[in-house]
Amino acid sequence: MARVSVLGGTGYAGAAIVAEAARRGHEVTAVSRKPPAEPVPGVTYLTGSVLHEQFLEQAVDGQHVVVEALSPRGDMAGKVERVFDRLLALAERDGFRFAVIGGVSSMLLAPDGPRLLEASPPSPEVRAEAELGVRKLELLRETPEAVDWFYVSPAAEFGAWVPGEKTGTYRLSDDVLLTGPDGRSRISAADLAMAVLDEIEQPGHRRRRFHVAN
Repeated sequence: MARVSVLGGTGYAGAAIVAEAARRGHEVTAVSRKPPAEPVPGVTYLTGSVLHEQFLEQAVDGQHVVVEALSPRGDMAGKVERVFDRLLALAERDGFRFAVIGGVSSMLLAPDGPRLLEASPPSPEVRAEAELGVRKLELLRETPEAVDWFYVSPAAEFGAWVPGEKTGTYRLSDDVLLTGPDGRSRISAADLAMAVLDEIEQPGHRRRRFHVAN
């Protein structure tokens, strides 16, 4: 059993990861600014702002794995960056495994490119979020070898606006975007959570990114 803290634990991806980790018997702490409408039995809910350094340190203290699933939208736009920088420093200092739920923009459309970011540029409304996801991966790759991390790129269709259903299966890729027979790339939060927990329980991507799709 691992002690797992999920930052953004009541959001779309975070809530699914919290539920799956609890289902598997892990000791789970969900970190968010507000308590959930429907708490998961057995989960500890820690409420506060990760922008406050003392609270952030409390959220990761004593954890085996810290999952960063923060949304850089709304009043958190432009603020997640400094939280991420601090988490990198805490991961190096405290030795927890740092899991980042990132974006899909850095994925390649073919082994020799191009990246999705250039092939299908995001709209101005979400471009900063896409570029942040790319930058997070770059920063992780620059960390000292002692920092244990993994970065998850969901399918292109992922989010509360395309919720999908749990299938109980998923496919993995390193850097090339996965699509189905219909040409679409998609994954539900529940299936993504399965992949994240499988990686936590049986590490296969130390200091690496992996991509998850149905």
